Amino acid sequence: MPRIFVLSSLVLMLGLMVLGAATAWAHPDDEICRLDPDLCAALESMDSELPSGEAALGFDVTLERGLWETIALYVKLGFEHILPKGLDHILFVCALFFASTRLKPLVLQVSSFTIAHTITLGLAISGLIVVPGQIVEPIIALSIAFVAVENILFKDMQKWRPLVVFGFGLFHGLGFAGVLSELGLPGSALVPALVSFNVGVELGQLTIIAAMYFALRWFFEQDWYRSWLVRGANGAIALMAIWWTIERVFLGG
Repeated sequence: MPRIFVLSSLVLMLGLMVLGAATAWAHPDDEICRLDPDLCAALESMDSELPSGEAALGFDVTLERGLWETIALYVKLGFEHILPKGLDHILFVCALFFASTRLKPLVLQVSSFTIAHTITLGLAISGLIVVPGQIVEPIIALSIAFVAVENILFKDMQKWRPLVVFGFGLFHGLGFAGVLSELGLPGSALVPALVSFNVGVELGQLTIIAAMYFALRWFFEQDWYRSWLVRGANGAIALMAIWWTIERVFLGG
């Protein structure tokens, strides 16, 4: 019975991954309409006013939103960038979870990751640092592979892990900044939108950790948990991350 329950949990996690991939392949216009119906309606209205066959190039669309509407929108955008869209970030958080069955090491890792990606997200959005996506995205993939392989090699979290996670978190923050730059930020509420997006990201990460903890905590003391579940899951995560690295470096993915 325990193994059946664990298998069901892994199937659920796989489903999240597939859903994330499917969402990432969605048409950009569909994604805008799903995340921001008001913006979509404004764009459609603008298109309808143009002569047939002409594109709306070089136009700015400004929507008036209240502060709380802006906060709610960017919390949603941040959360959905993790669940279900952020398959690479989902796997990274899963790898962090599998590093230890104790709560304190997990909190140290997540806190280190949070501080790091908050720093670079703010610096990148403010224009103080600029790192091309061709550099950021492969490093994000490598960070996932590194953490997963380290989980296989060591039985418990090593002392250096929070520092390593902090370093990788800096690059994940740059990845978040790239997405947020594409979505755009309201000039009249830049700071609230940026903070709200980061809150949404954190809520998505905490949701993953909470779901995995409550699904698997009953089995932490079982011999097979470490011997086949943790190693098997981390092996799968590492292989996927290595493929992403190859794809992003050599195939332009």
